[in-house]
Parts: sequence; C-alpha cells; structure tokens
Amino acid sequence: MMKKEARSLFWPDLQPELLGLVLLRLPSLADRVRLRAVCRPWRSNARLQPLPSPLPWLTLLNGTFLSIPDGEIIRMPAPGDAFCFGSIDSWLFFVHSDGGCSLVNPFSKATLDLPKLPIKWFEAIRRFGSTFQKLVVPSPLESSPGSLVAALILDNCGTIHMYRPPMATYLPLWRNQGLYDYVSDTTFFKEKFYGLGIQDVLMTFELNFGADSKPRISCIKCITKYPTRRVILPKPLYSSGKSSYMETKYLVECCGRLLMVKRMIEFTDTTREHPLDCDRTAAFEVFEADLSTKPGQWRCRTTSGGQVLFVGKHYSKSFPAGESTGFQEDCIYFMCDYRNDAVDPLHDS
Repeated sequence: MMKKEARSLFWPDLQPELLGLVLLRLPSLADRVRLRAVCRPWRSNARLQPLPSPLPWLTLLNGTFLSIPDGEIIRMPAPGDAFCFGSIDSWLFFVHSDGGCSLVNPFSKATLDLPKLPIKWFEAIRRFGSTFQKLVVPSPLESSPGSLVAALILDNCGTIHMYRPPMATYLPLWRNQGLYDYVSDTTFFKEKFYGLGIQDVLMTFELNFGADSKPRISCIKCITKYPTRRVILPKPLYSSGKSSYMETKYLVECCGRLLMVKRMIEFTDTTREHPLDCDRTAAFEVFEADLSTKPGQWRCRTTSGGQVLFVGKHYSKSFPAGESTGFQEDCIYFMCDYRNDAVDPLHDS
C-alpha cells in the first residue's frame, strides 16, 4: 500500500523546472491543455512557465480546426444558434442568428459580447460567409477585455467595423475616392491601425473616441509608395492547359516589423475531376514597410529573421522557428482558403 501511495504522489510532485522543460517541447496548444489537465499542481505550475506562443490552429472551411504539428482535427461546438467565422489568438468569433456577435475562449470559457452588426452586413455574412474577412485587436484580449476590436467585411469594396463594448461603428470605404476606396487586409501594428489598399498602398486609420466612447475613424492617410519590384511569375506549374494568375496579399507583424506577403496563385483550365481544385500557389514575395521615410516604402526581403510565417484570409502571424516547433525558419505556411468551394483546403499546402 505504501508503495502505491508513493508511486501515485510522484507525478503531482514533479518539479516546476522539469515541467517547464516538458512544456517547451509541446508546441501544440491541445497538448499543453492536456498536460495542464493531468492534476491540479501541474495546472498551477504550468501557468508560471514562460513559454513561447503555441502553434496556431488552422481554421478550415467547414468550421473545424486543424491542430499542428500533429494534424488532429478539432471540433468546437458553437453556442446555440451561432456560427464561427474566425478567431483572434485563443478567441473564437461567433455571429448569432439575431446579428449579435461574441468572442469565446473555449479553454477558459470566458465570453465577450460585442455589439450587433448593422443589419445589411449581417444579412450578407449570413448568406455569404466569404464576405467576412478578418478580426484584429491592438492588444491581447486576456489582458485587455475592454479592448478595441476591428472587423473587415468585404462587400463591394470593404467596410471597417469597429467594436469597443458596448459601442460600435463602421466605415464603408466606398464613400472614399481613389486609392482609399478598397481594403484587402488590416492589422494593428505598434498601436496603430493599418489597411492595405489597391496597388499595395499602405494606409493608416486614425482613431478617436467621442464623448459617448464610440470609436470613430477620423482620418485615412496613404503612407507608402508602390513596392520597388513586382512579383516575377515563375514557369507554369502545369504542363498543359492555359494558365492565369491571381495575387493575394497579407499583412503580418514579424519581430517588430510590418510585412506584406504576396502570394501568386496559378489557375489552369485543365479538366479534372474537381476543376475548382486546379490551382496551385506558384510563388511568394515578402516586403517590409520602411516607415522611416516620407512617404514610406515597401522594401523586398529575402529572410524573415529566423521566423516562420502563417498567412491566411482570416488571420496571419509569425512564430519563432526551432527544434521544439518542428518548423524551418524563413518558411511560409498557408492553406487554400481563398475559395469556399474548394474540395480540399489543404491541397495547395
């Protein structure tokens, strides 16, 4: 009996330093959650460990999530009549049938209710999920639950929807003229809100708050010239069929720098069993925003400084490479998320 008791007490008494070494070799968020669930001492000690960010879960087109690097498919039940449209770090973004919105942390069970979407954009999102593009925040929601949340909704040109509970506002960009009337991606960088416009123009949105605490976009400024070089189209990937190219762009912060990642996607008219899957990513180019000059400039980069980049329609982020993650530095990871009708969202990865 004494031997059994001693054996049962061994694992809960594991030194925090050893537990930290184990956690450092668990880049998967799901694995870290499972480790914390073993016993109360592990759960308490795990919170004290300084750890790098876990590798992200990839949001698949059917509402499930792909855990990396183990490849496990995760299903998160939606609350009530809600549908998941994306995520911010560990928070899932849900839109409810009445237009209400909420952010839910599936691990802590914390919920942040957001103001309702304007009715016409809510109807568009409910009917065409692809019109919802991205959510961004200036600081982690865990440390700033009352933080500003910005949503980009692609309708005709783009609408910036700003949340700061309990208030909300929106800016339809089609009311502007010229280079400011379309936004393909947004991000917060060094406490400023940026958008990527046509011809790769980087814009900054100046925010203020009225007496009612309602967030407002008071000014839009163009702060960059065009990139100094264009993507050079590679040799076609397909040996037969006529090819054309589509360009997709992402904004991502990496080691204190703001990057624009350009992705060239090749389409061919080759007939296959699933013709919508006859596309492949042909090339990437990465540019860094040099904001030290006026106007700023996009400068081509050939390295990400030992980081890996995850880019996607709903979220982009950089992570440090290393043995513990299993990812090679200066690599870009991506999915086929530019088409909701893709048969296999991983076929282009």
